[in-house]
Amino acid sequence: MDKILRIDMGAEGGPSLTVFPVGEFAGLGGRALTSAIVSKEVAPLCHALGAENKLVIAPGLLSGSVAANSGRLSIGCKSPLTGGIKESNAGGMASQTLAKLGYAAIVIEGKPKDGATYKIVINKDGATVKADNSLKMLGNYATVEKLAKEYGDKPCFITIGPAGEMKLSAASIACTDMEGRPTRHAGRGGVGAVMGSKGVKAIVLDDTGASMRAPKDPEKFKEANKMWVAGLKKHPVTGEGLAAYGTNVLTNVLNEAGGYPTNNFSIGRFEGHTKISGETQAALETERGGLATHGCHKGCIIRCSGVYHDKNGQYLTKQPEYETVWAHGGNCGIDDLDAIAMLDRLDDDYGLDTIEMGATIGVAMEAGLAKFGDAEAAINLVKQVGQGTDLGRILGSGAAVTGKVFGVERVPVVKGQALPAYDPRAVQGIGVTYATSTMGADHTAGYAVGSNILGIGGKVDALSPDGQVDLSRNLQIATAAVDSTGMCLFIAFAVLDQPETFQALIDMINAFYGLNLTGDDVAALGMSVLRNERDFNTRAGFTSAHDRLPAFFTNEFLPPHNIKFKVTDTELDSVFNF
Repeated sequence: MDKILRIDMGAEGGPSLTVFPVGEFAGLGGRALTSAIVSKEVAPLCHALGAENKLVIAPGLLSGSVAANSGRLSIGCKSPLTGGIKESNAGGMASQTLAKLGYAAIVIEGKPKDGATYKIVINKDGATVKADNSLKMLGNYATVEKLAKEYGDKPCFITIGPAGEMKLSAASIACTDMEGRPTRHAGRGGVGAVMGSKGVKAIVLDDTGASMRAPKDPEKFKEANKMWVAGLKKHPVTGEGLAAYGTNVLTNVLNEAGGYPTNNFSIGRFEGHTKISGETQAALETERGGLATHGCHKGCIIRCSGVYHDKNGQYLTKQPEYETVWAHGGNCGIDDLDAIAMLDRLDDDYGLDTIEMGATIGVAMEAGLAKFGDAEAAINLVKQVGQGTDLGRILGSGAAVTGKVFGVERVPVVKGQALPAYDPRAVQGIGVTYATSTMGADHTAGYAVGSNILGIGGKVDALSPDGQVDLSRNLQIATAAVDSTGMCLFIAFAVLDQPETFQALIDMINAFYGLNLTGDDVAALGMSVLRNERDFNTRAGFTSAHDRLPAFFTNEFLPPHNIKFKVTDTELDSVFNF
């Protein structure tokens, strides 16, 4: 990965493409690279949907190699949802394919002047940009089907749905999985709207004739990867729980802990949780001929995904993940897995973040647009987003906008981005991450749930403020580094519990690049990423006042523990004192 493809969609005479050496960005990948480019090249006060913003797409440092679970793709820009820096990442085949083609990043800038819809085609011979208005306003599934007829089923595709074309702030970017389905989404922060603002509907990636990336020290890399795989397989979470029940294994766990946000974060337990749990979901998928275990990209050994069939045994969607099942399920009082799966399918097809949309529907229900538990009404609301009705455009702009329009006080957002599936009053560590993350509310930025609830990497009492700042800080640093490698975040379970597995990851990076990194160097990488992101946000106008949870989390008691968020503002302001 020694080159960067820059595409100016607003160039005179039509879009222009230029390939540059990596240069000053050498040694960076994934989130480290997207955040470095955005921080350096994007004006922090620019309009997120304007020509000055840039969309940066980067595979991880180990993507395109045989390293297990190295297929995450990072997508960065200034977020139209938060107004700050954004890195959203996705699985699927795009990261591995782009890395094999030798690109460290694609940088898309400018805006086309002709209003056309464009597709970008990249293969071993180079890249082209072509207008293709036949793709305009198609859903992701229809877009991929049409592209596959033209380019075959060998390439993978990066696409946006109608939500991205309408430049809605909850719009996602879809990457196809191993079966060529647009089910793996860079969902958070409205990255799909930025892609839409550039006039780009689809990116076709064809690695035919390209080879796997080779390490500088093949023998050491092979041995380190062997240790790495063994570590992932022997950990009970990465080797057993996620494979058996998917990420939705957490529903029963969080509900028992009293931290499962229900009916728009009003209580911490959902009566219908067993009907939508991972155990129930896996059994239903198997019964209908779907899959309870499935990898989202080649080289995945955790295999936490699945395939969900409808009542007639026909494919409907990927296995809805825990965050999706919660967002469209318990958060909206819905205990019907088929309805949740349909909502997931609609979100994927329209190109919408399932977390943002589920939180938004919860706010809409609190506003009286529908009743909690009304699955049919929830489906109809999401359909309005896809149709681009006036109400749909409000909902598609996210929970914060919807709350303002309909006068709702309990709106679960930080920096304009909706909170995921853990109530910060019952899981205090994740509350620190929500409040202080550079990305807005984001559980993946520093997954304190691991220690608070699961006892991964040590136990920190979920109901106490003690130790939560240190926990979140360390996890945010580590996560920024992991997001730069192309590794799936779920590797953190094994890495935190097994020092030898963490060392295997470092050994793989060293063998691949001919380096001598230590654990301290990995932490330094994470800190440098966070500094770039914090610097951008500061220049965009963010202050410590933005590193706060909504007031209702500190004012309202959460049943069943009857607890408030107790980490003080002073403590929150100390998170980035490193």
